[in-house]
Amino acid sequence: MSMPLLRRLVLTAVLTASLAAGAMAGAAQAAGTPTYDLKPTRIASDTYVFEGSTKHFTRANGGNILNSGFIVTADGVIVIQTGPSRRYGEEMRAAIRKVTEKPIRKVFISNLHPDYWLGNQAFADVPVAALPGTIAGIQEEGNGIAENMYRLVGDWMRGTEVTLPTEPVYGSTVKFGDHRLRLIPLSGHTAADLMILDESTGVLFSGGVVFCDRTPTTPHATVADWLKELDAVDALDIRLLVPNHGHIRPDKACVAQTRDWLTWLDGTLREAVSSGLDMAEALELPIPERFQVLDVLREEYRRSVAHLWPKIEQASLPRVN
Repeated sequence: MSMPLLRRLVLTAVLTASLAAGAMAGAAQAAGTPTYDLKPTRIASDTYVFEGSTKHFTRANGGNILNSGFIVTADGVIVIQTGPSRRYGEEMRAAIRKVTEKPIRKVFISNLHPDYWLGNQAFADVPVAALPGTIAGIQEEGNGIAENMYRLVGDWMRGTEVTLPTEPVYGSTVKFGDHRLRLIPLSGHTAADLMILDESTGVLFSGGVVFCDRTPTTPHATVADWLKELDAVDALDIRLLVPNHGHIRPDKACVAQTRDWLTWLDGTLREAVSSGLDMAEALELPIPERFQVLDVLREEYRRSVAHLWPKIEQASLPRVN
């Protein structure tokens, strides 16, 4: 069996399993219009988070697997991520309105993964900012990303269309009212990752750079660069870390957890290639006990094998001149 065919079979199997689980779990939603029932949690002064599931995208959760948030400043509301669908974005705006009457001043999007930006339609009247690489990635892959979400979560996506961020941003510090937001551009988890540190509260919105008790995802990852991103997080003075996936923590324990997983994953796959294993064998390798605290562990491990194996295998082949 050729490697491209094997990789497609692996990805198809993972997608099929996710669809089957979502169809079963989401059967109860079929009787009426689903709702995300978003409730903001206050985590610091003027700062709120909508906490998402640590599972996969399913028809039960509507794709709500991230921690989006907002900051209420004297100059208006700053929104961080818009969620996986137009419905999510609309419900997010309604939930924000219950907290404050202040207008939304700006939206920041951290990367091109679907749960970060597919709610952009609900914020069409305000600037939606992202790194240039994120905007380019959505331009290139956005339609395919949206189509895949329609397959995965079904009716939750009704009416959702690809809506690009409208404003490129770069590394800088911007002030909104009494909040100073440091915009930190990185790459590794994807080709363009935006972290946002509120210097006024010490809250870091780490985007997809840090996962906490949830297995990291790797569809656009370069592991060596991602490890450098984690070094950058370690160098920051923070009081609270908000991962986009997983539990919010008052320390950097999940920076170490993410680094441990990525280091083990990369090393294990490289050792498997050098030992002559094929991809099918690598999919079934044992995972150390210390990682059992990570949600969706085996499923994400298998996805990561499919994502990372071809490049690692190619790099191991002898060069022929």
